[in-house]
Amino acid sequence: MSSIYVAGIGMTVFGRHVGRTLDDMAGEALSIALRDAGCSAADLGAAFYAGMTNGPLQGQVAIPGQVVLGKLGIEGIPMFNVENACASGSTALHLAVQHLKAGACDVALALGAEKMNIADKPKAFALFEAGWDVSRARENYETLIQMGAGIDPPPGSESDKPYSRFMAIYAALCRHHMKTHGTTQRQIAAVSAKNHQHSVHNPLSQIRKPFTIDEVLAAPPITYPLTLPMCAPLSDGAAAVIVCNEAGLRRIGTARSRCVKVAASVMRSFTVRGLDQPQKNIGRLAAQQAYEQAGLGPQDMHVAEVHDASAMGEIIQAENLGLVDLGQGGPAAERGDFTIGGRIPINPSGGLESKGHPLGATGLGQIHELVTQLRGEAGARQVHGARHAIQENGGGLQGIEEAALAIHILTNN
Repeated sequence: MSSIYVAGIGMTVFGRHVGRTLDDMAGEALSIALRDAGCSAADLGAAFYAGMTNGPLQGQVAIPGQVVLGKLGIEGIPMFNVENACASGSTALHLAVQHLKAGACDVALALGAEKMNIADKPKAFALFEAGWDVSRARENYETLIQMGAGIDPPPGSESDKPYSRFMAIYAALCRHHMKTHGTTQRQIAAVSAKNHQHSVHNPLSQIRKPFTIDEVLAAPPITYPLTLPMCAPLSDGAAAVIVCNEAGLRRIGTARSRCVKVAASVMRSFTVRGLDQPQKNIGRLAAQQAYEQAGLGPQDMHVAEVHDASAMGEIIQAENLGLVDLGQGGPAAERGDFTIGGRIPINPSGGLESKGHPLGATGLGQIHELVTQLRGEAGARQVHGARHAIQENGGGLQGIEEAALAIHILTNN
């Protein structure tokens, strides 16, 4: 079977772009990716569009991909609209890869774009409330919040401002990890401080302000143990990835030296399990499948981008990916193992909590970072000698874990 390669990447600055339209940002990301691949829109054989905000926030409930891509001069080819909550962009890429493997075309586009910063901020926050079974929202919330039972939040650790209930669920996950494995708030803050320091060197990041661990701990609280710098902001932005098979590379003439091989592309959905069954965690199972597909293991990874909508996500996913043993993510973060220059750098981009989290563009933004790393073009945040990279991106909640989760392994071999 022909190998699949990332031939082009493009991404806007993630941020609060009040004066920009979703179409404008999508166009910028696409034009950068086409230029990077050395091809034109006419070379694309299929397009996969990822987004959550088009319907609820912009009113484009149906055919968002056709509308956006049509304004960008793309027509005639198959276009697919993809929604998988925060994993939408990674899902689009996975489907593009499968499309190529099936021989349906030789060059495909995955494009994600979101415009989340609108005047009606509660309406934007309400998007997160759709990432579970809305017919059982109260039951879902009460079940998930019980994961944190047994640790009482200290006085003054709760925000007096509105925040997404998903942050309360992330906090419950934190508390469960704290009581099960001894993880501390300072270790979670170490993840956040590290990611904000990485983000200083990423010109595409939403937040480029460095924080120390003590500054993260002293920041305004959201809900214990989370403080504001530990949580991803509302973000606008777009990212695009162009993938090709061998025939596509020959046809468009992309320089082989700048192509990155997709060694594994895995999607899984939730597993019905108990809290005492971490071996059945969706992320752990997907990672095992991806390593087998790539013929590599966690010990072979040089850099990772993982889903850290809160800083705790990085600790949990580092464990799921096998980069550290179960329960050792917190101590590893505090030691600096996940820092650029450490044993296994994670989120050199700054992660979702500082690079930004424009939902449908998030996973493609992670791929953008890893391709940049494997090309050796990351500048001051470069992980030297990086040859193998892994990405993890989850979306929604079903039961006690992500409803959908994607893993990609990329290699420059």
